Amino acid sequence: MRVSLSLPTHRVDVPEFVSAAGIVAMAQAAEHAGADAVYVTEHPFPGDAWLATGGHHALDPFVVLALVAGATERLRLQTNLVIAAYRNPFLLAKAIASLDAVSGGRTIIGIGAGYLEPEYAALGVDMAERNALTDEAIAAMRAAWTGESVTLTGRHWRAEANTMLPRPAQRPGPPIWIGGNSARAMRRAVELGDGWVPMLTTERSSSRVRSWPIASVADLATRVAEARQHAAAVGRTAPFDVAFSPAGLALDPGARDSGARLAEHAAELAAAGVTYLNAGVPGATLSEVLDNIAWFGADVMPAVAAVATAPR
Repeated sequence: MRVSLSLPTHRVDVPEFVSAAGIVAMAQAAEHAGADAVYVTEHPFPGDAWLATGGHHALDPFVVLALVAGATERLRLQTNLVIAAYRNPFLLAKAIASLDAVSGGRTIIGIGAGYLEPEYAALGVDMAERNALTDEAIAAMRAAWTGESVTLTGRHWRAEANTMLPRPAQRPGPPIWIGGNSARAMRRAVELGDGWVPMLTTERSSSRVRSWPIASVADLATRVAEARQHAAAVGRTAPFDVAFSPAGLALDPGARDSGARLAEHAAELAAAGVTYLNAGVPGATLSEVLDNIAWFGADVMPAVAAVATAPR
């Protein structure tokens, strides 16, 4: 079982979480703790109504991860998630290729279709096209990353013999993980991606994020089994990762048995097909987050890292 820790760069209300010094300190602490990756989210221009009901802002993910790349040696750099349809796919491909090149091939690109209609509208994109634009973006980026001349036509762009260099350090390109619980997201992960990032979502919250509920490990196991069945049906033989966040109660450094409970939960998730644990370490201040990352490394990482994952 591999572990990716969240960098709280969506907590813009805490200045030290969105400062260069704070980001570097948290990333280096995660690397020292034995984490395999760190991840960040994005919301470039969210609507006020969503923000008023628990939504959040975030730093630009590529700015943050470039900073992390320069301050670490082996830590992988994960977007969780970037919304491909918000951007021209070749601008997104360039940002990803650049990050992968300067980091020496450490990028993992988590992509989602998005669910905030006001954000789509503000960015000038028709949300009704989000699934088609996401599929189109994946194909366009993979073509650009070849470093060869590209001739392709999309819904809103036309490439007539264009070339992108440098190529990503990873060949043929960084792994693309697809976020979302819907059948469309699962099929996209199997058919176009290298991994799937389903979310812990209750019946009540599923409508807010416009996705299907996955409220338990049993639900997750059922959905992963469906993904494997679909892979067999379409002839996919290559393995794919499944990244998932544990229940929030599992991360409680104040509880003596918290590390053991999280390791036990990780074993349950591994049995369900999870290969990457996306974990958010709590803390109201930079000092608290750093202390909790150290706790995670000492009390949790050894047990979680020993969990055997099911064949992918």
